[in-house]
Amino acid sequence: MSSLFKKLVLFLGDVGLLYLSLISTLFIRYAGVDFTSRWEAHFVPFSIIFLLWIFVFYLFNLYQYKTSRAPELLKTVVYAVVTSGFLSVTAFYLFPDTFGLTPKTNFALFAFIFLILSYSWHRLIVFTVFSSGAEKIIILGDSPLIQQTIKHIEMHPHIGYRIAEWIKNVISIDPGMIREAITKHNVHHLVIQNHLEQGTPSTRLIYKLLAHEINVTDFWHFYENVFEKIPLEELREGWFMENISAHRPLYERVKRIIDILFSAILFVVLLPLMLLSAILIKLSSTGPILYAAERAGRNNKPFTLYKFRTMRENHSGPLWTEKNDVRVTPIGKFLRITHLDELPQLVNVLKGNISFIGPRPERVELAEQFKDLPYYDIRHIVKPGITGWAQVNYRPSASLEEAREKLRYDIYYIKHRSLLLDLIILIRTIRYFFTVRYE
Repeated sequence: MSSLFKKLVLFLGDVGLLYLSLISTLFIRYAGVDFTSRWEAHFVPFSIIFLLWIFVFYLFNLYQYKTSRAPELLKTVVYAVVTSGFLSVTAFYLFPDTFGLTPKTNFALFAFIFLILSYSWHRLIVFTVFSSGAEKIIILGDSPLIQQTIKHIEMHPHIGYRIAEWIKNVISIDPGMIREAITKHNVHHLVIQNHLEQGTPSTRLIYKLLAHEINVTDFWHFYENVFEKIPLEELREGWFMENISAHRPLYERVKRIIDILFSAILFVVLLPLMLLSAILIKLSSTGPILYAAERAGRNNKPFTLYKFRTMRENHSGPLWTEKNDVRVTPIGKFLRITHLDELPQLVNVLKGNISFIGPRPERVELAEQFKDLPYYDIRHIVKPGITGWAQVNYRPSASLEEAREKLRYDIYYIKHRSLLLDLIILIRTIRYFFTVRYE
């Protein structure tokens, strides 16, 4: 069962349940009396609202089927329903002429019914159907990342895989053992370690299995598919030559046009908000309004990044901002929570220093510390961005090890970068726009 098909199942299920919940609401509320006319009155307004609900559910990652526990799933569904409900009520009462109704009891009943149905649907599909329909695989090889991946699959069977057998020693293994394992478990998918010695009995057998309906996947790609990041420890320089395109002229030109157009529009629209922020900063603390920091850009060339100042002047401390950092001013804390401190970066986008989407530009001092991470220089072959794949999948780095983890996501983005992936990152960023971060 492919990842896209699973997402489609969850999506179509929610669409159907939205309309089923509306039908149930009208029957319960009016005991079926004059159902046709009531349905006609509610169908179009609620259909418009349903687009908003599906969008919110997407923002809350409910179509990623990554949730590992039922309580976590319930919490996510409740938050998504509450958020959707709040936005819907706001829309109904701000634009009553557009929708033609302002439901109160009906909407509350609808939201309650959908909450129960949607949670039940996601729980049934994710924890029962997806788990029972998991594809059986045999893994050949052993490494710390393989061990980590196997543990993750065993804890999350709903992601679509079940380990039928794990054969660690692939160098001296009897080829008959592989055949026996395939037949015993009726397996059609082998995942092999990337650095098997060429010419061994195992590799010759694996080659022959291709003609017998056996799919063979190297561990690099399997790990990438499961985690949506790159297994740095398993890579060699040859992987980058085969998988990384350093120059994509058409994509880069189109992206630059989009950057210029939207940064100019946003700068004009948000100028009053930026002026208000500047006034609050000036009145609340001494020091400059803007914070100018030297960051590492494309090809590791330094540039000046602009943000609203959120810390006290002449502060000292670690390069990373910490939780409850005493250096942050009260106004600065508000600007960070709402991300308003990022608005001056629109100037950087206009100048071409950064894009809207790309790896987060690090301070030059931090980039110097991180250069010893494996393949860190690859991060600089693309223009950095205000938000990126690492930002929507992982917390801000506050240590060298966390920087290593974010690098896995950054290289994944560089490999797969496209306008579609940029759009997905932009949509996911909306979810985090009003969340606290410490960077």
